[in-house]
Amino acid sequence: MGEFIRIETGEVPGVATLRLDRPKANALNAQVLAELHQAVDELSEMTSVRAVVIWGGPRVFAAGADIGEFSGMGVNDGRDLARRFNAAFRAVELLPQVTICAINGFALGGGCELAMAAEFRLIGEGAVLGQPEINLGIIPGGGGTQRLSRLVGVTKAKELIYTGRNVWAQEAVSMGLASASYPDDEVYDEALKLAARYCSAPAAIAMAKRAILDGLALPLDEALNVEIEAFAECFGTDDAAIGVASFLENGPGRAKFTGQ
Repeated sequence: MGEFIRIETGEVPGVATLRLDRPKANALNAQVLAELHQAVDELSEMTSVRAVVIWGGPRVFAAGADIGEFSGMGVNDGRDLARRFNAAFRAVELLPQVTICAINGFALGGGCELAMAAEFRLIGEGAVLGQPEINLGIIPGGGGTQRLSRLVGVTKAKELIYTGRNVWAQEAVSMGLASASYPDDEVYDEALKLAARYCSAPAAIAMAKRAILDGLALPLDEALNVEIEAFAECFGTDDAAIGVASFLENGPGRAKFTGQ
C-alpha cells in the first residue's frame, strides 16, 4: 500500500475504493502517479472486486498536477511527464472492473483527466471540474484533449481547453462531463450504491466494456468484428446460461447472476 494511494475493501461486497490521500489537495506528483499505477495493477488482478470507486475524500478529488515539479522542465522532461500521466490513467481506463469517480471539491487539470479515465463521474453540488492548463502556457498532457472531446464534443472541449475556465456541477452534468450531481455529503455513498448495482450484473459487463473501448478507435467494420468476438465470448460464461434459462422459465429481468 502506498503513502498517498490505497485500496480499501470490505464496505460493500465486490466493491473496492481507490483512495487518493495526499494532503492538502491530492496534487498528482511523480510518486502519486507511480502509486496509482501500482494500485491499479493490483486491482486488475483482484477477481473478487467487480467495481471500483475512485475517491479523493470529502473535501477535494484532485486539484491537479504538482506544479512545483514543472519548474525548469524542458521538452524531454515534458514528454516523460505526459507519458507517466497517460500510462497511469490509461491503466485506470482499462481496468476490467466498472469504474466510478466520486468527486468532491476540485477535479482540475490532471484531476479532471483522471476522472475522465473512469466510466462514470458522480459529483457533489460544490464540485468544480476543468482543464486550466492554458493559464500556465501549456495544454492538458494526461489525455484531456482526447477524452474531453469524446465526452462533450470537439467544439465544447475546445472552448473549455482554450479558456481554462471552471465547470460547476450543474453545467458538468448538462454537457455530459459528469453523470449525476448529489449533495456533497452524499456523493461517496451514491457511488458505492451504483457500484453495488454493477456488482450484481453478469460477467458480460466486462465484455461490453472491452468491446466499447477497443472499438472506439477502429473503423466501423473492424469495430463490429470486435463486438462479434466479445458477443461470442459471452457464451462461454456461466451467466449466459443462467440468463437464458431464467428468461425462458421466468421472463426478463429475474436472473441471479454469479459474475462467472
